[in-house]
Amino acid sequence: MDKKNALRAGSLAAGTTLMMLLMSSPALANARDDGDDPAPKLSVVETLGLYVAAPLVLFLVIAGLVMVLDKSKKKA
Repeated sequence: MDKKNALRAGSLAAGTTLMMLLMSSPALANARDDGDDPAPKLSVVETLGLYVAAPLVLFLVIAGLVMVLDKSKKKA
């Protein structure tokens, strides 16, 4: 009975996956929609600055403010 249930579950999963792949439409990324206005491309330096440096600087500023404005008494 255990092999029969495993076979049934496997065939159901495979069938579901196959049907989803067959019924999904392609992304059509090359076709522009009405009103589509893509931004100009970013350079590597701009991308690293926006997605790496800016979050790090923001994190450091927040961490610094928390440490400077900490009002708790230290037990030393």
